[in-house]
Amino acid sequence: MSKLPPAETMYRALAARDPAFDGIFYVAVKTTRIFCRSVCHARTPKRENVEFYADPHDALYAGYRPCLRCRPLDQGRLPPPLVDKLLAAVEADPAGRLRESDLARMGIEPTTARRAFQRYCGMTFHAYQRARRMGLALTGVREGKSMLDLQLDHGFDSASGFRDAFARIFGTAPSGARAVDCLYAKWLETPLGAMLALANDDGLHLLEFVDRRGLELEILALRRRVRHHVVPGEHRYLDQIGAELEAYFAGRSLVFATPLRLEGSPFQLSVWNALLAIPSGSTRSYADVAATIRHSSAVRAVGRANGDNKLAVVVPCHRVVGADGTLTGYGGGLWRKAWLLEHERMHAGHGQPSLPGIEKYRVADAIGA
Repeated sequence: MSKLPPAETMYRALAARDPAFDGIFYVAVKTTRIFCRSVCHARTPKRENVEFYADPHDALYAGYRPCLRCRPLDQGRLPPPLVDKLLAAVEADPAGRLRESDLARMGIEPTTARRAFQRYCGMTFHAYQRARRMGLALTGVREGKSMLDLQLDHGFDSASGFRDAFARIFGTAPSGARAVDCLYAKWLETPLGAMLALANDDGLHLLEFVDRRGLELEILALRRRVRHHVVPGEHRYLDQIGAELEAYFAGRSLVFATPLRLEGSPFQLSVWNALLAIPSGSTRSYADVAATIRHSSAVRAVGRANGDNKLAVVVPCHRVVGADGTLTGYGGGLWRKAWLLEHERMHAGHGQPSLPGIEKYRVADAIGA
């Protein structure tokens, strides 16, 4: 509950169907066992009959099913209108700065903006603007633009201020920019929640659900290992994985062709390559994977390598199940694992799902119904 606004604030927003809170919280109705987006047009329930959740999967875990009217898990879900407005404002002038006074003139309450942006993007609005500006500055330095032009273009009053800001982001002065490598970050919406993708010319380094526990530490470890800085931006591999994920969740194609950058030990790499060989619509046990890589006694190690996979969905660790076919641990949550397996079985021509226990996590009937 620490990530949520006060309960009474949320209830007032629910009653008013305030679009500024869309995506910040979800409301679950005890009497119907259904959960909704905050802007759902169903009749407003009584205060004593509602519970609030920060994420759809929290409501699912609590035993609620998605509303078929507002579709809180629906594909193609756009950013909350407030976040969409902020992102559009940044892209209209990515080298500029939007201060709280600017937000107020746009009719945006700064506190609500901070909460909504942090909730959707996983970072503050000011941090996003700063990283976006510095990413453009890095490109400008590499293109040979003068320091004075870059300083003025990106709103710095002095050359020293620009140099200091550049060094804080990239760990070097602008003069060393040609040696700087970056991972470009993009948030991608899916029916199962937002995902974060990191890529550069080497390929796709990371694809994770943004609510995965420990994601920030995972990114920090990746940065240290590859010695790259992470900045929001565009890249051809981010566009490619975005299009492939859209086709995957629509059931048009279960194949991914985006180049992957797999970083790990030889054992981990062997496990991840074995995962890539599991056909869509099929599953393997941990023992099966261990046998495939000729380490039959390393079942536990296979499980650890499975959990260390940083390319969710694309490197299909969700296709590994228990020895008896039951669902076992998944960093994105068992409900997502169940959805992915059912989705693949249906679209790979393998008929209806038959995994033991899958009904407990079944959510597909609420998507596209």
